[in-house]
Amino acid sequence: MVEYYQVLLVVVAAFWLGACPFSVWVGHKFLGKEVRDYGDGNPGAANVMRAGGRKSFGLAMFLDMAKGVPFVYLAHAFWGFPDMVVVVVGLSAIMGHAFSPFLGFKGGKSIAVTGGVLLALPHPGILFSFIVFLLIAFIFIEKDAWIVIAGATGALAYLVVTRGNSWESLFMLGVLVILAVKHFNDLKTVPTRRVRILAWLQSRRR
Repeated sequence: MVEYYQVLLVVVAAFWLGACPFSVWVGHKFLGKEVRDYGDGNPGAANVMRAGGRKSFGLAMFLDMAKGVPFVYLAHAFWGFPDMVVVVVGLSAIMGHAFSPFLGFKGGKSIAVTGGVLLALPHPGILFSFIVFLLIAFIFIEKDAWIVIAGATGALAYLVVTRGNSWESLFMLGVLVILAVKHFNDLKTVPTRRVRILAWLQSRRR
């Protein structure tokens, strides 16, 4: 039987691991730069790349994804927590990254850590559907924020159709809300079509 204190400890631990701003630390350690001074000011791996470090970008991306894995995986594979608890642990890890206490509760956009959490969940169909809808959106939509939202929305629709009112559906709804909040400013503009890719697809049909 799962004890409440065990659940609380794991949820808190997942949050604090998720809150670790590895991209910022990698920028300081290996580049001697503040990555939030680049690009959109986001404390994420993309701005590590913009700061001038490809190898550092790879490390930062790996760490930002990896921190979403351990407690989510252990929650279901080792401790045998119910699905409801597992998804709460996953959301806690994402929330930690999105609202990191290490950065004054101004965290990253949570894309990489969300990928790590999805990878660790016991239902691979969630990750697969998320990736599929991301790729479809990438073909037709220009703006990255709308691509991310389309991926999460598509995965949510897939879960609602295949699993109905399940904990997995509620989890993806929570992910969608977090991503929408973190991309709010970029979502104020109407999404535009990715003209070059569409033109290339049309040329292939001829």
